[in-house]
Amino acid sequence: MAVIVAFVLNAGLSFGLGLLLAMLLGPADFGRFALATAGAIVLNTLLLEWLRLSATRFYSDRVRLDAPWIRHSLDRAYGLIGLALMAAAAVALAVGYREGPDGRAAMLAGTMVAAVGNGVFDYHAALARARFDGRLYLGLMAAKNVLAFVGMAGAAWLLVHPAWVLAAAGIGPILSVLMLYGPLRDPASSPVGARIRTTWRQFLAYGLPLIAATAVYQLLPFLNRGVIAAHGGFAEAGYFALAADVAGRSITTLGTALDLLLFQFAVRAEEQHGRAAAEAQVARNAAVVVALLMPCAVGFWAVLPAIQGLVVPEAYRGPFGFYAGLLLPGLFCLAIMFYALNPVFQIRRRTLPVIAAAGAGLAVNGVGLLVLPGLAGPAGVPLAQTAGLCTGCAWLGWRALTGPDRLRLPWGTLAGAAAASLAMGAALAPLRHLEPARALALQLPIGIALYGGLVWAFDIAGLRRMVEGALRRPPAVPAE
Repeated sequence: MAVIVAFVLNAGLSFGLGLLLAMLLGPADFGRFALATAGAIVLNTLLLEWLRLSATRFYSDRVRLDAPWIRHSLDRAYGLIGLALMAAAAVALAVGYREGPDGRAAMLAGTMVAAVGNGVFDYHAALARARFDGRLYLGLMAAKNVLAFVGMAGAAWLLVHPAWVLAAAGIGPILSVLMLYGPLRDPASSPVGARIRTTWRQFLAYGLPLIAATAVYQLLPFLNRGVIAAHGGFAEAGYFALAADVAGRSITTLGTALDLLLFQFAVRAEEQHGRAAAEAQVARNAAVVVALLMPCAVGFWAVLPAIQGLVVPEAYRGPFGFYAGLLLPGLFCLAIMFYALNPVFQIRRRTLPVIAAAGAGLAVNGVGLLVLPGLAGPAGVPLAQTAGLCTGCAWLGWRALTGPDRLRLPWGTLAGAAAASLAMGAALAPLRHLEPARALALQLPIGIALYGGLVWAFDIAGLRRMVEGALRRPPAVPAE
């Protein structure tokens, strides 16, 4: 229950914050902010994500007591990399202080601060989930979202420059971790210095292939936004960025919450029952991910005209719907890769196929950027991104689902989720052309009732049993 509450809080505030920043900054400055944010995500991925992934894979309640060097190694690596990035940000500010917040140095410093802040937060959130401490995870998410909303919106309103908003995006998450650092700490133990370097090598061997793949997928929007900015200006990049941000969050926010919970079930199954049990859990997890993310994607497509008419700032209307509709299939494929297919290779500790899939996607995206804008005009860049992400998903799915070690998915469950999502989409499609407020008022209850009713009737992905189990669970166990 705590994870669900955290998801609702994070999704609502993130969605509202993105729209508010777009309105306060305007298309041009929001385009600069979006480009810098994409850079911060890439920087965080390249330097810090290997540690978060290692915390998710190797840290648990048992490990924190029996193998304290795991946490010591993680903390020390985060400390060293974080301090180096903050020092680099200070140097950038010192070199370019005469340019003020409009200069490249300020934007670069803000990007580095945002990368550190979000990396530190993601790491501590992963620790809380690895311990199955739902209350602590909920507290972290609540503190981070409130601080980010107040800090970033305040910076955009009072200081009206993306560099300050980026700085607030990094400071808020750090403050949220400091507020809850007491319960996040492990029991006192003596650092095992001799094991730290060996542990770091283990983390790198596991995490580097995943980092490389994730960096490629984050490079795609960064590259594509840069192409749009070069040809159409920062305002056009702002239109593209808002559409990608809102459409992506409509899927990946729930996907992230599911991943943080479900992958830990697989890790725990391996600890207690062995590799075969872990792979069976991964297959069940993938069915749950598809059954929940597919209706999110179809539902977002259905309500897209209503969202554009009701909540998207007026300056963005038109391009928002145009770009979001073209980007949505690729963003859905990206979520399936991250939350359904990647865990197959993570639990096996064989993550090199993830890089190959990312390389295939990058190559298709690059070819698309060369060919599609000339053929399809403004639609060329989002089509190139969608083609690249769909290619990567197809490649990784082929590797996971073929061969002697193929993952054995419940195909009947997946077919049921697809059929239910198509039925929901068909029912909602005629309402897309109504007046926005009326359309949304009808689409939300109809879509939830229809898909939810089909899930309940046919127990798609075992979701009905999960809900019934949660309702029967004693209130003294809130974390799971």
